[in-house]
Amino acid sequence: MRTVYRCTDCGAANPKWSGKCPVCTAWNSLVEDVEETGGSGSSAPAIAAAEPPIPITDVDPAAGAPSSTGVGELDRVLGGGFVPGSVTLLGGEPGIGKSTLLLQVLAAKAAQGRTVLYVSAEESRQQVRGRAERLGALHPSLLLSSETSLPHIVAAIDTTGAELVVVDSIQTVSDPELGSAPGSVVQVRECAHRLVQEAKRRGVPVVLVGHVTKEGGLAGPRVLEHVVDTVLAFEGDRHHALRLLRATKHRFGPTSELGLFEMTETGMQVVPDPSGLFLADRRAGLPGSAVVPVIEGQRPLLVEVQALVAPSPLGMPRRSAQGLDGGRLAMLLAVLENRAGLALGGADVYVSVVGGVKLNEPGSDLAVCLALGSALTGRPLPAGLIACGEVGLGGELRQVAQLTRRLAEAARLGFNEAIVPSSGPSSMDGLVVRRATGLPAALRAVGLVDGNAPPSDRVEVLQQRRERRAGAASASVERLQADR
Repeated sequence: MRTVYRCTDCGAANPKWSGKCPVCTAWNSLVEDVEETGGSGSSAPAIAAAEPPIPITDVDPAAGAPSSTGVGELDRVLGGGFVPGSVTLLGGEPGIGKSTLLLQVLAAKAAQGRTVLYVSAEESRQQVRGRAERLGALHPSLLLSSETSLPHIVAAIDTTGAELVVVDSIQTVSDPELGSAPGSVVQVRECAHRLVQEAKRRGVPVVLVGHVTKEGGLAGPRVLEHVVDTVLAFEGDRHHALRLLRATKHRFGPTSELGLFEMTETGMQVVPDPSGLFLADRRAGLPGSAVVPVIEGQRPLLVEVQALVAPSPLGMPRRSAQGLDGGRLAMLLAVLENRAGLALGGADVYVSVVGGVKLNEPGSDLAVCLALGSALTGRPLPAGLIACGEVGLGGELRQVAQLTRRLAEAARLGFNEAIVPSSGPSSMDGLVVRRATGLPAALRAVGLVDGNAPPSDRVEVLQQRRERRAGAASASVERLQADR
């Protein structure tokens, strides 16, 4: 055995550590590993005889038809369910609910009379049974194995004849024939390759649970994501009940769908009306609050954006964004100050997206700007108002995709007024649509700016407070110098 430094992105081995991988040029991706020098060190089965090529018209499409998982939101993301012989990688932060969701899926398949296997490589059998009792997932067809050895896992699949296999997690599985420690690049890569081969050979869907790094990416080599058929990301704030399931890679369907779950005492529950969940505790008439319709996957959602503007005692005011990109917030503040005349440079600004949702699309720009303007002036927006539009650097409002579907969702939930770009629809059943060419016009339409003048009352107060603090600090410095 010898010590090498292996790249977590491309898997290339290097005799010594360096800051950049010489093969794929990735920075800080080399980790120490142990490589077997005697023999190949691979536990892969013997290569079977190659199948002869056949005409594409002779391929049976029914052989790759998905089978329902028993969980509607998971079926939505997967395009109908698990495909026979497919390998799915589910990643998420610790405690987000990955094991809970998969245990519910296995229980649903077992209730259909299918034999399923749950390989718990991290928890004991007693721990898994305790969770299954809380979830009501006890079923004799749900078989449990607490193994970390890859040959034993493959033998368990053979002896049980399972029709669905879950391995929790791939980072804790190891092959004794490899010289590396569990969780190393070599172990994760080779064990994943072997499980993919076994899934294809048997035609059994396999689900692998993956750890994530502190940056939010899947731990282990990048090749782990390449060898599997589907990569699912389970997201959410641990302090909120909402969980979002996305497909970042899916060979059997689109990656645009979104699954929504709510973590409860009895497990993951499907959210029938996510917009109602986001707006359940909303206080109408509160300054700094705006509602924006966004598109997550193929479904429209209504999300509340809250903003708070306060005088800053610091020379460099704070800028805090939760659920929103900090760079995007800085750009919108600059546009508000230079194009709309709102003086926010001397104030602390806090923006938060309620419910733990992350706004990544530019269609939320207008709602964020209106929330900031409302917080600055102290004037609340109308309770039945929604805002949607992209804000350009010139202060213009630009069109967003699927605006009609967004407005229809708002009308369904009882909203009666909308601010949209000038290129948007002029009318919508149940909604009074106001079209604006730019950000200043949108601010005037909702009463945050009177005429062509900025809301000078609140701006002057903020500027006066800042000047008083600066004057007091200068006076203190002069007194100190006089005492010396």
